[in-house]
Amino acid sequence: MRQCCCSLHLRHADLSVHFDSKTVGGTAELHVNVNQSGTTELLLDTRDLIINSVADKHTGQDLPFKFAEEHKALGTKLTIGLDKKLSEGQSINIVISFSTMPKSTALQFLDPSQTAGSKHPYLFTQCQAIHARSFIPCQDTPAAKLTYSAAITVPTPLTALMSAVPQNSPEASADGAPTHTFKFQQEVPIPSYLLALAVGELEYRQIGPRSKVWSEPSMVEAGAYEFADTAKFLSAAEEVAGEYVWGVYDLLLLPPSFPYGGMENPCLTFVTPTLLAGDRSLVNVVAHEIAHSWTGNLVTNATWEHFWLNEGFTVFLERKIIGRLHGEKALQFHAANGYLSLVDSIHQIGETHNFTALVPDLSGGVDPDDSFSKVPYEKGFYFLYYLQGLVGGSQPFEAFLKTYLQHFKFKTLTTTDFKNYFCDHFKDAEAIQQIDWQTWLYSPGLPPVENDYDPALGQAAEALAKKWHTSDLMAVGSTGPQGASPDDTKDWSSEMMVAFLDKLASYRAKQPMHRKTTRRMAELYGLDSSKNAEIRGSWYKLAINAEDEAVLPLTVQFLKEQGRMKFLRPLYKALFRSRMGKDTAVQTFKEARQSYHPIAAKMVAADLQVD
Repeated sequence: MRQCCCSLHLRHADLSVHFDSKTVGGTAELHVNVNQSGTTELLLDTRDLIINSVADKHTGQDLPFKFAEEHKALGTKLTIGLDKKLSEGQSINIVISFSTMPKSTALQFLDPSQTAGSKHPYLFTQCQAIHARSFIPCQDTPAAKLTYSAAITVPTPLTALMSAVPQNSPEASADGAPTHTFKFQQEVPIPSYLLALAVGELEYRQIGPRSKVWSEPSMVEAGAYEFADTAKFLSAAEEVAGEYVWGVYDLLLLPPSFPYGGMENPCLTFVTPTLLAGDRSLVNVVAHEIAHSWTGNLVTNATWEHFWLNEGFTVFLERKIIGRLHGEKALQFHAANGYLSLVDSIHQIGETHNFTALVPDLSGGVDPDDSFSKVPYEKGFYFLYYLQGLVGGSQPFEAFLKTYLQHFKFKTLTTTDFKNYFCDHFKDAEAIQQIDWQTWLYSPGLPPVENDYDPALGQAAEALAKKWHTSDLMAVGSTGPQGASPDDTKDWSSEMMVAFLDKLASYRAKQPMHRKTTRRMAELYGLDSSKNAEIRGSWYKLAINAEDEAVLPLTVQFLKEQGRMKFLRPLYKALFRSRMGKDTAVQTFKEARQSYHPIAAKMVAADLQVD
């Protein structure tokens, strides 16, 4: 949908949360700047919104509006007639009275029984990629950035949080109603997909000078322990990327149905409870979301075709943070493991599929959600790491990164913008002449050049994977490598165990293991009893591919207790492809579907070919 004639800011949203009807309603005051003389109408994106009225804030005059025909992926264009022709540079404030519908894809309402405390309901939003339009009428494209203020009225004793800086203590209702109002201000321009709201029985613990962790009371102490190093991540990120401009950096530990590992909402990162490993072994997700404060939130892809500019850069900065805190070998270890996940993703999607290109073609109304995978993350990182090597290594490339972020901060850009800036910055570096931009950016499949990573930290995991692979080459079953014992993985971190499982899975991509062999692995290494979500995800997938029926009840339990798409989609797909688990996959999804976020439910339903 074209919105080039006007740009806007969300001057103020005054919203109330209604748990009984599972809706959010109120008013949105939009400050509209005219970019093209002769403009007579404003175009906005909506989906499943009820528009009650639209008015000129200054005159109070009602403004005409109409909906276009609904598009399955993009929703419904809202056209608002302005009361006069406006010239370039003029502005107008309009007030839209609206309400969401219960089927809004941006909102997930949870009944008390779905929360940790079981006493109060809960609401959280997920607007990426194009779901903000089902939360509030807006220009729902990353190309349009906005600032906003908001007042959110919720039932007492619940707390409201947003992707913005809280302005004061909650204000009690003036009419004695059992509600109170929270106020927020976001002064840094953000794309609409970073609008975020959460409401629930929430408490916080201070975990640093700029940071709190919020959660339901029963989980807040675990969250405070798990994310205690947040301040260190922030400081390391600033060393690489420059000043943190958002003021506060808080974390909200969400209920299990949250569909992602984390969501980089400014000032308030949403994180999944699957990170609560008890040993801080999975908090690299926080490093990733902190990195987004620069790459994605501050400098943003102009359209979803260029998503790698958000995620590839963020993985690159995330691993720079890890390198600062844990050493260069740790960075190399994560880079090598990331390549394994890239290979697996491309294998699953198809090596010639458009979605495996760094810049895919999403024309024709493709839903960006359908194209998301590890490709923009890991292929993007792989490309940037390759470029870093060409221009002389970390020192010159990190200097470039800082100038790049400074140049494009508060703005959006395309891949061509990045390419032009990079080539100008390194115009004296002869090595960049060898870059095959067309293949790297627009061709599907694996990267055209191989990167070399230091294998030091991953050698033990890779060696053990190779031993298990060769012990059952013909997939007829074995008791494992000679001398295999629990000591093989003694004192291993969870990251090492995942690296071992994923490397073994890559060896067995074409010929899965025999279930007798996976049973022996479970016996020796205690894999069936692991509580670590990352280990469980990798282990269950490997064992399902081996037609190992012993993991079926464990997998079903895992699929029902959390809704993170990183685990849902690969495990449901593996079950659905297997001889033993196809019916189990469909039945489990039918039973658990209502507990999943709408985005996750939609994607899994497509994977399982069910309505």
